[in-house]
Amino acid sequence: MRAGIVIFDRMTALDFVGAYDPLGRLRTMGELPDFELTVCATAATVTDDRGLRFLPDRVAESLAGFDLLVVPGGYGTRALQNDPAFLVWLRTADGVPLKASVCTGALLLGAAGFLAGRPATTHPDAMRDLEPYCGEVRSERVVDAGDVVTARGVTSAIDLGLHLVRRLAGAEAVRRVARQMDYPHLAEYAEPGRTR
Repeated sequence: MRAGIVIFDRMTALDFVGAYDPLGRLRTMGELPDFELTVCATAATVTDDRGLRFLPDRVAESLAGFDLLVVPGGYGTRALQNDPAFLVWLRTADGVPLKASVCTGALLLGAAGFLAGRPATTHPDAMRDLEPYCGEVRSERVVDAGDVVTARGVTSAIDLGLHLVRRLAGAEAVRRVARQMDYPHLAEYAEPGRTR
């Protein structure tokens, strides 16, 4: 199974890391030993909104071929949602069967056309901005619309990551991963499919 995470300048680092950590444990904890996680960007170096630098694994390559694509949020989304070149690149993920976002990453999925007619969520401060892109804006922490999963604000990245772990590897796997992470809301992962 192959997963890609998109990064970009002025993203919020916790949006990225919060999802990356539980997903990365699928392989390191032996839940899905063949799980591959690839960091993708349009530039060779990415700097978050506080100056932290990241080096992607793939630069300006097509996003086709992944089984899962995760898009973080951050201040950079405001410009990128209107950046034709970035949206053309993001749309190369059209055939990816499962797409997900954290925070204002939903604006990017929406601008690329991936949220049309679907329920979605984003950071509370950006919910009005999300309205034109989706079928319904919801306030839940994680909204699973089948082929697209969106999460609210910054710290919901961990919830999204664990939700995706459950979808990909099952309820027992997510409990083991959440326990290893010492996640304080472990009980929320006792019932598969529960909306938070």
